[in-house]
Amino acid sequence: TWWRVGAVYGAAAVCLGAFGAHGLKQRINDPAKLASWATAAHYQLIHSVAVLVARDNPLAAGLFTAGMTMFSGSIYALILDPARFKVLGPVTPLGGLCLIGGWLSL
Repeated sequence: TWWRVGAVYGAAAVCLGAFGAHGLKQRINDPAKLASWATAAHYQLIHSVAVLVARDNPLAAGLFTAGMTMFSGSIYALILDPARFKVLGPVTPLGGLCLIGGWLSL
């Protein structure tokens, strides 16, 4: 159900945000990359709540979920291993478009 999706994505956002604030700083010194990670976790957390609110609107909930996966997921991957995941660069803005679509479909 969408309720579970929102709850799992929300819990993951908190974990990933904490990792970015503590564990990632030991591996990455670039402030821009740390800021991007924080943005990805923030957007994921906000849109996890949006999925919970939109649970009776499958189009909006689906767009929010796809958007979080593509937007935040690609940022996480690009920061952790940019060489391996460079192909995901164009996915980030597509995820952003899905997030916008989710809001417009409410």
